[in-house]
Amino acid sequence: MEQIKIRGARTHNLKNINLDLPRNRLVVITGLSGSGKSSLAFDTLYAEGQRRYVESLSAYARQFLQLMEKPDVDLIEGLSPAIAIEQKAASHNPRSTVGTVTEIHDYLRLLFARAGDPYCPQHDLVLQAQSVGQMVDHVLQLPEGTRVMILSPLVVERKGEQLELFDELRAQGFVRLRVNGSTHEIDRLPKLNKNQKHTIEIVVDRLKVGADAKQRLAESFETALRHADGRALAMEMDSGKEHLFSARFACPICNYSLPELEPRLFSFNNPMGACPRCDGLGNISFFDPKRIVAFPQLSLSGGAIKGWDRRNQFYYQMLDSLAKHYDFDLERPFESLPEKIQQVVLYGSGKEAVAFRYLNERGKPALREHPFEGIVHNLERRYQESTSPTVREELAKYLNTCLCPECKGTRLRLEARHVRVAGHTLHQLSTLPLKQALAFFQQAKLDGHKQAIADRIVQEIISRLMFLNNVGLDYLSLERSAETLSGGESQRIRLASQIGSGLTGVMYVLDEPSIGLHQRDNDRLLATLKRLRDMGNSLIVVEHDEEAIRSSDHVVDMGPGAGEHGGSVVAQGAPEEICANRQSLTGDYLAGRRSIATPKKTRAPDPERALQIKGACGNNLKNVTLDLPVGLLVCVTGVSGSGKSTLINDTLHHAVAQHLYGSTAEPAPFAEIGGLEFFDKVIAVDQSPIGRTPRSNPATYTGLFTPIRDLFSGVPQARERGYGPGRFSFNVKGGRCEACQGDGVTKVEMHFLPDVYVQCDVCHGMRYNRETLEVQYKGKNVYQVLQMTVEQAREFFAPVPIVARKLQTLLDVGLGYITLGQSATTLSGGEAQRVKLSLELSKRDTGRTLYILDEPTTGLHFHDIALLLKVIHQLRDQGNTVVVIEHNLDVIKTADWIIDLGPEGGEGGGRIIAQGSPREIADNPASVTGEYLKQALSRGRP
Repeated sequence: MEQIKIRGARTHNLKNINLDLPRNRLVVITGLSGSGKSSLAFDTLYAEGQRRYVESLSAYARQFLQLMEKPDVDLIEGLSPAIAIEQKAASHNPRSTVGTVTEIHDYLRLLFARAGDPYCPQHDLVLQAQSVGQMVDHVLQLPEGTRVMILSPLVVERKGEQLELFDELRAQGFVRLRVNGSTHEIDRLPKLNKNQKHTIEIVVDRLKVGADAKQRLAESFETALRHADGRALAMEMDSGKEHLFSARFACPICNYSLPELEPRLFSFNNPMGACPRCDGLGNISFFDPKRIVAFPQLSLSGGAIKGWDRRNQFYYQMLDSLAKHYDFDLERPFESLPEKIQQVVLYGSGKEAVAFRYLNERGKPALREHPFEGIVHNLERRYQESTSPTVREELAKYLNTCLCPECKGTRLRLEARHVRVAGHTLHQLSTLPLKQALAFFQQAKLDGHKQAIADRIVQEIISRLMFLNNVGLDYLSLERSAETLSGGESQRIRLASQIGSGLTGVMYVLDEPSIGLHQRDNDRLLATLKRLRDMGNSLIVVEHDEEAIRSSDHVVDMGPGAGEHGGSVVAQGAPEEICANRQSLTGDYLAGRRSIATPKKTRAPDPERALQIKGACGNNLKNVTLDLPVGLLVCVTGVSGSGKSTLINDTLHHAVAQHLYGSTAEPAPFAEIGGLEFFDKVIAVDQSPIGRTPRSNPATYTGLFTPIRDLFSGVPQARERGYGPGRFSFNVKGGRCEACQGDGVTKVEMHFLPDVYVQCDVCHGMRYNRETLEVQYKGKNVYQVLQMTVEQAREFFAPVPIVARKLQTLLDVGLGYITLGQSATTLSGGEAQRVKLSLELSKRDTGRTLYILDEPTTGLHFHDIALLLKVIHQLRDQGNTVVVIEHNLDVIKTADWIIDLGPEGGEGGGRIIAQGSPREIADNPASVTGEYLKQALSRGRP
């Protein structure tokens, strides 16, 4: 079958659509945000493809798989088994890294176990087991006539007089010993100092090197090895040069040895390989004195340390007794107390006993003497002993993390850290940018038989590294934690893993793979997608990127509007056909009939008003000095991995938040910051979900639901019944339906089939009990209000300013189609970000706010971007400073000021390459962004 036939699709807002999509082609589904793209691609095509595949398995296998709900569709023909690669942020497991997610780490473990050379951690000598024949051959290679002494090392750097050992050796008939480097006859040995370390070796033989010495050498080595636990030493008597040998897999000096190398020794997720101090996490948590002493300018009695001031009688009595013992004043600011006193307060009095005065249960004073444990140790003990999640959560606020002092962040135990392949340890390879790691494996040469063993493993590693490089991730390293990856990066990693698996006949459904990707890397991503298609797979891609739309084989444009105004196929066909179709909004933008206008002039920065950060050097930043003009729309651009997020999110945001609010989030390292007097507020809007439970929704997140509940509780009927605002919450007992606890559905577990969520038969999915639903405001009950779209609610609540203002900001950011009660878990990353943005917009700003937006155009159509830009410019016009990290040229060209980082990603980046107005950046030959911006400016749109 050449086509995927869809008939009568009605999932979510789809309007009973009929559609034929070509198989084994690259199909792009585009359209306005909320027009039904994801409903078609993920909730219909992927859900049905996955469901059919899973249902073909045995009942036993099905119980282990997450089954999807059957989509509301009459017929789908021509489907293949489906794999979805979504833009959800990566794993939150701290043990998950780029290496483990892509399985490259598994191949590396195998490589190190089968072809690695173990080294002694102390002496840096390779551990090699040699046969007696090899030892003899080594000595015979010395010049003929060389005088050699064969020694058997019995004691190496050990204290004691060793009298028993000497008696034993005499009894065995040995004539000479070498003690601490000097040779003595056994009857004339010096007396050894029992408190000093000594080295003792048996002189087994003395001979000259020659062809006739072969047999004698072999016998001497055998004797030496027998007495010294597999070790022997050949010393050139004239030069004093020593040759160490070991018949065991051990260090010839200290006898350090290893069991046989196994792959699990190199896994930080296995107890056999993980560092015992940090359990393979690479860092340890500790109670940070800076967080504990939150207000060093205050006194201990006045609240320098929360919970230990005069309001907490028990702990304050302890400090009072401590102050009397060490003679210091509890009313004196903590920072002005002597260093010794500060250390005693934080870390205890050691073994020194202090007389503590307590009040017993009768309220009478009692005296007890014991050492003071210190506030840090007190918190550690309470954190470990407490079983209360609330207490642990409260104490965790004082925790900070630092590099594990034992493994120095490598995550592995000592033995695994000292095994090398081609001169590199596993950690050294894991820290290389993927571009360099690929070059290393392409050139790596191993000795003899190890090369043959390693060949196949290395080929697997190379192919996976090539795919990661091809999707524009060459700046990442294998040790990079998966939880620090952006949604776009984690999606492209999964994409590279899929290509590596080499599957054919599969339908891949992708959600905006170009997120977070610079135009320069887009070509490589599209080439990767085409390669996946050419392997015999169907690709369904939800995408807004112009280049991706133009490169596809088939385009489906959804619309015409969003939410209930969408859900229809406006146009479909080859990209050229979409351009020619005047019904298609996407076609209008592609053909240039509509465009996002370039501002005629930009605002110039005021040299007197700038926020400056000097010496920023977090991650890959190279001592950057950032000058951020105040009161402008500033776009931060640069290729993926050039340091944009580190500079803006990790350094600028945290530094300003720390200054304004005393935030505990530590900024990335920098030297100094200036210009903070221009701001009284900092707001960062990213793509993290607005809530992880289905109970969280736009109404609760934006604070809309509070005034709505107040309105309902003010209705005469509610007042008669004594209903307060809490009655209209589905999260607490009282007004909610207790049969489903306010969920509206009840879960029925079906073994071997997907769990079925059945509408609650008590409240019929309305979440509230009958009495609550009887209360109406303007003819609508609370459930009906939650079912309204933002657009409908704006009209309904127009006379209520507090509600109308919040709804208007949701409309302004293009979210008129979502319902007030829509579960937060069903919102895309881009939608969640815009809900957050609308919340900030609805607050009264002072015109002195610093807004930081991280890729706000994620998931937005050209038309949605035009709306968003209007809102962003409005913020700027009120005197605020807006900093946007963005790759989208439509946004970049409308900025007042651009800061371009680069020139490459990872180690090749971390510098400010160019800064200035869009025109200046476009004319700057050093800027990669400028090259693409020039085309966008010349055409009026990219």
